[in-house]
Amino acid sequence: MREGYGKLDKTEMGIWECIELLNEFIDDSDPDLDMPQIEHLLQTAEAIRKDYPDEDWLHLTGLIHDLGKVLLHPTFGELPQWAVVGDTFPVGCAFDECNVHFKYLKENPDYHNPEFNTKFGAYSEGCGLDNVLMSWGHDDYMYLVAKENKTTLPSAGLFIIRYHSFYPLHKHGAYMHLMNEEDNENLKWLHVFNKYDLYSKSSVRIDVEKVKPYYMSLIEKYFPDKLRW
Repeated sequence: MREGYGKLDKTEMGIWECIELLNEFIDDSDPDLDMPQIEHLLQTAEAIRKDYPDEDWLHLTGLIHDLGKVLLHPTFGELPQWAVVGDTFPVGCAFDECNVHFKYLKENPDYHNPEFNTKFGAYSEGCGLDNVLMSWGHDDYMYLVAKENKTTLPSAGLFIIRYHSFYPLHKHGAYMHLMNEEDNENLKWLHVFNKYDLYSKSSVRIDVEKVKPYYMSLIEKYFPDKLRW
């Protein structure tokens, strides 16, 4: 998946175009959301903006964190929801029991492979999450798009995009033995962000046109006009 999508040869578009494209979808894995994605993204961003007015990078991260879900769109191969949304977890080391549907991971051949079924598996203590291969999903895809298009978001912003679905880590504290110092610093921001990702989904409607100019200015600050996807 990474090799295929890493070519970034699907299309070229700006961040706001992508938001509008994503608007066609509702995430089946989200139990408490029956509104288009654009409203969830803006609710998350606006809630963060209210509490952290000076951290504009965090407002933008809130807005774009789920844009990798365009993988569901026909232009991007129309991947099934199970391959795009839901929790992510490391591969190449033992599956932690807090992983969602852990019992099914026992059917993965890696579960019985002595190279991969120990605490560290293919990794070493404190090797850094950047060196850990995660299960594929919308997090890693958007991270890849942002990084390859040379975003100027700080590393905490990229960390949030890349690991916000890594619930075994930020909800259960699993896999922390693989983290390095920078990961630990960034995790603090992911915990801040996560409160808004989970609980900002209210039924209060956002006036998209009213807030759009502010977010367009942030997109211009941290991203090129057009991105390769």
